[in-house]
Amino acid sequence: MALKLSVIGTGYLGATHAACMASLGFEVIGYDTDASKIDLLSKAKVPFYEPDLEELLAEQIKSGRLTFTKNINDLATADIHFICVGTPQVKGGNAADLSYVNSALEGIAKIVKPGGLVVGKSTVPVGTASKLRDRLIALNPKADLAWNPEFLREGFAVEDTLKPNRLVVGVMSDEAERILKEVYAANLKENTPWVRADLPTAELVKVAANSFLATKISFINAMAEVCEASGGDITVLAKAIGYDPRIGSRFLQAGIGFGGGCLPKDIRAFMARAEELGAKQAVEFLKEIDAINLRARQRIIELVRKDLSNDLSGKKIAVLGAAFKPDSDDVRDSPALDISAQIQAAGALVTVHDPKAIANAQKRFPGLNYAQEINETLKDAELVLHLTEWKIYRELNPVQIKSLVKTPIIIDGRNALDREAWRAAGWKFRALGRTNHE
Repeated sequence: MALKLSVIGTGYLGATHAACMASLGFEVIGYDTDASKIDLLSKAKVPFYEPDLEELLAEQIKSGRLTFTKNINDLATADIHFICVGTPQVKGGNAADLSYVNSALEGIAKIVKPGGLVVGKSTVPVGTASKLRDRLIALNPKADLAWNPEFLREGFAVEDTLKPNRLVVGVMSDEAERILKEVYAANLKENTPWVRADLPTAELVKVAANSFLATKISFINAMAEVCEASGGDITVLAKAIGYDPRIGSRFLQAGIGFGGGCLPKDIRAFMARAEELGAKQAVEFLKEIDAINLRARQRIIELVRKDLSNDLSGKKIAVLGAAFKPDSDDVRDSPALDISAQIQAAGALVTVHDPKAIANAQKRFPGLNYAQEINETLKDAELVLHLTEWKIYRELNPVQIKSLVKTPIIIDGRNALDREAWRAAGWKFRALGRTNHE
C-alpha cells in the first residue's frame, strides 16, 4: 500500500515539497495555520513566484493526489509527516526562532498513528532534532522522528526537489531509514547519493553548506576589493581560479553579495548556536564573511557618489532589480533593495523595476518609487544601477536605451553585463572589482 504523506507548513519549502511528492505518486495533504494561504493553494495559486511550481501544483490537485487543509486532525491518516515551517531570526538577535517548529511538533505529536514518522526539513540549530524527538516520544511512544534537510535554490526548487544532488537523512533507527528510502525510491533509482547520518550531523550539513557558499561569495568580493586597489580585474581572476577543480567556478561572481531568506539568517544562527555550545572561536570567521557581504553594498554606493556627487539630493537614479536573485520574487535581506533605500535616504530620486518582485518590494520599502516598465524606470535617469541579474536586463540593448537616460552611466552590481558592448554604445560603465577608467 502506497505511503500517505502530510506536509506541515506550506510556504516556499512546504508547497514545493508537497507538489513534488504528489508528482511522484504519493497521496499528499498540506497543512497550514494560515487560512488565506490554504485557500490560494487549494485553487492552484502560489502566493510567491517559483518557476514551474504553479503548473505542477495545478496538475497534482487535478489528479486528486494533492489536497490542502486548515484542520490538523485531517493529517491523522498520514504515514509520514514532513515539518516544513520557517525558522526566521529572532527579533533583536541572531538566533533562530524555533516557535513554529515547536508548535508544529506539538500539534502533530498527538495524532501520529503507531509506527508513524515525523520528518523535519526546516533549517534548525544543531541539537534541536534530538530535543524534538524526545518530546515526540514522550507524547507518542510509538512514533519516531528523523531529519532530512532541504537544499533548495530559489528559482530551481522544483528541479532540486525532484532531482536532488544528494539526500541526507538523520535517523535513529533502521526502520526510519527504510521508510525514507521508500519515499525517495525514485531518486535512489537514479543513483542519487544517499547519506545516512545521526540527527546532529544532519542538522549541521545544511548550515555548513550555506556557510561554505557564503564564504565563497564573500571571498570573491574580498578579492574584488583588492583588484580595485591594485588595478586588477576580478572577472579574469575568478575565471582563472575557477578552472582549478579544487575551487570550481560557481559562486565566484563578484558583486553586491548574497541575501534572501537563507544564507544571511543561517550563518548568523550558526554563529549564535556555536557560541551556546562553547565553540564560538571555530566559526568566528563567519563574522567577517557577513561583514564583507554587507560592505559590498556600501562600495556600490561609493561608486554612485564618485560618478554623481557626494550630495545625492535630487539625483535621478534607476535601479534594475529588487529581488535578491533572479527567477524569484523574494526580497528578504535583498542587497538590491537595501542599496536602493540607502540611496534614497541620502536624497536621491530612486525608481526601481523588477519583473516579479515589485509587490513584495512595495510592502518592504513602500517609500521607494516603482515602475512597471523598464523604459519608465530609465527615463531621464542620471545613473543606472544593475542590481539583480534578470535575463531581461542582461539582454538590454545599450544603444537603444541610451536615448532614454539623461546621463549614460551604468554600475553593474552583478558583473553580469557585457562591459565592452555598453562602452562601445557610449556608456560610462562601472563594476566592483574591475578597472573603472574608460
